Amino acid sequence: MLETNNSSTITLLDGGMGRELLRMGAPFRQPEWSALALMEAPELVKKAHESFATAGSDILTTSNYAVVPFHIGERRFATEGANLTALSGRLAREVASSFGITVAGSIPPLFGSYRPDLFIPERAPALLKTITDALSPNVDLWLAETTSSIREAQAVVEALSGDDRPVWIAFTLMDDEESQEKTPLLRSGETVTSAVNAVIDLGISAILFNCSQPEVMAPAIDRATHEFKRLNVNMPIGVYANAFPSQLKDAQASSTLLDIRQDLDPAGYLSLVDTWCRLGATIIGGCCGIGPEHIATLHKRLKI
Repeated sequence: MLETNNSSTITLLDGGMGRELLRMGAPFRQPEWSALALMEAPELVKKAHESFATAGSDILTTSNYAVVPFHIGERRFATEGANLTALSGRLAREVASSFGITVAGSIPPLFGSYRPDLFIPERAPALLKTITDALSPNVDLWLAETTSSIREAQAVVEALSGDDRPVWIAFTLMDDEESQEKTPLLRSGETVTSAVNAVIDLGISAILFNCSQPEVMAPAIDRATHEFKRLNVNMPIGVYANAFPSQLKDAQASSTLLDIRQDLDPAGYLSLVDTWCRLGATIIGGCCGIGPEHIATLHKRLKI
């Protein structure tokens, strides 16, 4: 097993469900994205979970990332959103139970990924209640994914007030070439240092960085580690990067079918993961374009 800078055991997440479903031949189109498989081929969603569990994931994340009005429409979310989200919870739980592993309930971006400017605070509570109520019977922890701003993280914590399960916040980072050379920033322009202080104040159980290029992850981990040390706080740090090319500041994830970088094969991704672990990350997985073959390689390196 790889030694991290604090000799902690690594927790292994799964990878990107959307691209795995596409690879498997599941129904997949815009704007529904991965939600279409829940609607038309839930057996393939279960099979994708099984692929990641077999590869060695300790945690499966529910496949409801695209079950939001942005992807399936306002009317369909109102009539089917709760049932589809609940189905994603049941499918993940069925597989996790058979493998003896954990389920993370996905809390996706409510108004489109990468766009903190589209966040509507007044609408968030009702949407979050629908999602969390539907997932609640089948999840062990909460994972807010691709969180673009501190305000979005605050809304999640407010929605889960009174729930005693761990809450993990995964922030997405600016990852254009200019940003890679500067202080690590959330897509809102807020600093990672500010995000660290916010999650401490909010009582979060772990901070993660996801759905950004791998190259921006190490500076974010380094900044988070230093701030936690300065404040004498012990909080797990996690990373699950995507395999997309860098995205413009006004881009939206899952709004088009982006190419996958050829250099991020399992060996290429592992070389980056080694650095993240040495910097202090103890929760590792993959986002868009990172498949079961990547997780199997990580399992062999990090867990055996």
